[in-house]
Amino acid sequence: MEPILNVLFPVFAIVAAGYFSGYFKLLGPDSSEALNRFVYWVALPVFLFHAMAKVDLAVLFNGAFLAAYIIGLLLIWALALVVARVFFGRGLAEGGMHGMNCVYGNTGYMGIPLAITAYGEAAALPAILATVINTAVVIGIAATLIEIGQKDDRGAIVRDVFVALFKNPLFVAPVLGGLWATTGVAMAEPVEAFTRILGAAAGPCALFSIGLFLVGRPMSEGLGEVSSMTAMKLLLQPVLTAALIFFFFPMDQLWTNVAVLMAALPTGSGSFVMAQAYGIYVARTSSVILISTLLSVLTLAIFFLIFPPTA
Repeated sequence: MEPILNVLFPVFAIVAAGYFSGYFKLLGPDSSEALNRFVYWVALPVFLFHAMAKVDLAVLFNGAFLAAYIIGLLLIWALALVVARVFFGRGLAEGGMHGMNCVYGNTGYMGIPLAITAYGEAAALPAILATVINTAVVIGIAATLIEIGQKDDRGAIVRDVFVALFKNPLFVAPVLGGLWATTGVAMAEPVEAFTRILGAAAGPCALFSIGLFLVGRPMSEGLGEVSSMTAMKLLLQPVLTAALIFFFFPMDQLWTNVAVLMAALPTGSGSFVMAQAYGIYVARTSSVILISTLLSVLTLAIFFLIFPPTA
């Protein structure tokens, strides 16, 4: 339990710092949007570029891990789209955000340190791979669904979505980082330090922005949708991922442990960055991040009883 609390406490503390800064009017209501724009256009793209540029490309080719993790999240996302449409009357754009909230885990800021703490340094490789999948796959799909859902001119939809994707910094940055990684050229030390330091601001600023946004907003708003997303993220995604591994894509115990752990993480702050940047589904997204993170104290404790730490 202590490793979980050690990783979760800073997350809650940063959100709380943002909330109380807004509650006591140290920062005004426009601060959340301004801070989120900094994360969306500057800090998070730099973080994603840095992470992708430094990744060992050999890590990306664990076929069983890729299949189990990606198929699991795509199936959950498809189910989430149906639930959002049928039960909550959401269109494709908001349904896309609903689905992203159900599969986009906090792999970078929670998953990697938790995996290393529980299973040792070797766990960093599969944890990084899950983070790469979130970066390259989830953000791309979410942006595509939102763009398609917001278009009125269906005839120009392919062109417009393609253009919009390549204007989206959260898509372009990891693509450029991946291209850099293929060259095998190490970043110069000043460039590495710049991207590492600036990119490190993304997580804290996004969490602080969530806290600011929550000021004066009732947590009970959209409780049915938030509950549905939380259940899919914390319960259904890890169970489905584990089933895919055990029945179709067996792998060694370390990679199994980390794959299920990454699927069991609460919704990451990147979802809020996307929601606020597009101006859709923002309140429910901030709520599911906070509530799923709170409940993950219990669900991750259960996870570690089933997949006990070895480090």
